Amino acid sequence: MNTFVLLCLAGTLAGAMNAVAGGGSFVTLPVLLWAGVPSACANASSTVALLPGSLASTWAYRDDLTSLNGLPLRTLLVTSVAGGLVGAVLLLRTPSRAFDAFIPWLLLLATVAFVAGPSVGKWVRRHVQPRPRGVLATQFVLAIYGGYFGGAVGIMMMAVWGLLGAVDLRAATPAKTLLVAATNAVAVVCFIVADKVWWPQTLALLGSSVMGGYGAARLARRLDARGLRRCVSALSILVTLAFFLRHA
Repeated sequence: MNTFVLLCLAGTLAGAMNAVAGGGSFVTLPVLLWAGVPSACANASSTVALLPGSLASTWAYRDDLTSLNGLPLRTLLVTSVAGGLVGAVLLLRTPSRAFDAFIPWLLLLATVAFVAGPSVGKWVRRHVQPRPRGVLATQFVLAIYGGYFGGAVGIMMMAVWGLLGAVDLRAATPAKTLLVAATNAVAVVCFIVADKVWWPQTLALLGSSVMGGYGAARLARRLDARGLRRCVSALSILVTLAFFLRHA
C-alpha cells in the first residue's frame, strides 16, 4: 500500500511537471527503481506511464497549437515519430547491465540540458544562424534521445526551436507537449510489444499522471513556471548525484 501511494503521488507530480516545465521522468524513474523494477524496464514503464499525461496536456492545449516560426508542425511531428521509433529500438537492444551504467550519465545530460538549456540557446543564437533543415535534423536526434531515455527532452526541443529566432516559450509549450507525446507514443508501442512494461507499477503512475498533467495544463497560465523550473532543477541535480553515488 505504501508503494502504491508513493507511485500515485509521483505520477501526479510528474504529470504536472511535464505539462508546465518538463522533467517528470526525474520523479518516475527513481520511484520505479525503488519499487524493484529493473532499470531498462523502469525506463520503458516510466515512458508508458507518462504518455497519457502528455496526451491529456496536449488535449488541454489543443486550441493553442501553432507552427513555429514558419516551420510546419506536421513536419516536426513526422520527424519526432521517426526519431522516437529509432530510440525505442535502441533501448530494446541495450543490455540491462549496460543501461544501468548509462543511467547516471543520461541523467547528467538531462540535468545540464534542463538547467542550462535556455542560457545556452541564447548564446548559440548570437553566434549561429542555422537553417530549418539543420533544426529538423537536430529534432530527429533529440527524438531518438526521447525514445531511448527522454529526460528533459522537451527542454532540449524548446532550445532548438529558439535557434530559429525569437520564440515565445509559453506559446511554444503546446507544440512541445504534442511532439514529446508523439515521440513517446511510438516508443510506448515498441515497449508494449516487446513486453518490457511492469504493468502494476505503471498503471499506478499512469492514472495519477493524467490527472496531474491535465490539471496543470489547465492552470498553466496561473502557475509560476519560473519557480517550478527552479524546483525541478534542484530535484534533477539531487537525483543525478544520488545515482552517481549509487554507482560509485
